[in-house]
Amino acid sequence: MVIYLGADHRGFKIKEVLKPFLKELGHEVVDLGNDHVDENDDYPDFANAVAKKVSQNPEIDKGILICGSGIGMAIAANKFENIRAAQVDKIEQAVLSKKDNNANVLTLSGNDLSESEVKEIVKIWLETPFSKEEKHERRLKKIR
Repeated sequence: MVIYLGADHRGFKIKEVLKPFLKELGHEVVDLGNDHVDENDDYPDFANAVAKKVSQNPEIDKGILICGSGIGMAIAANKFENIRAAQVDKIEQAVLSKKDNNANVLTLSGNDLSESEVKEIVKIWLETPFSKEEKHERRLKKIR
């Protein structure tokens, strides 16, 4: 599994915290930008780059996107085929986004979450398996 990261200027700090954290957890990490704080950057550029990569191997690879709210990243990423992006603010949402919805892209708020909250959410999200319950498989099929 490869974890692709992307963030605009409001998510840059959290992205930089996540890179070594994810590597400590044993994951391969690919940073798709931004590589510096640029107040004029646009979150769709990073959402598109990450979603494009994850959509090539959607059942294995994962993406994590961070902007001010996480909402814009989720909207942009979900435009891509095979992407199931979930904007998450708390642990319960992280669990349900994977267990019930098999999310392959996690979007986070760079404004509202602390570094420790982000680490906890990301760790749980990555560790939570998809339940593969018939009702969840059926619902995902309808979404596709």
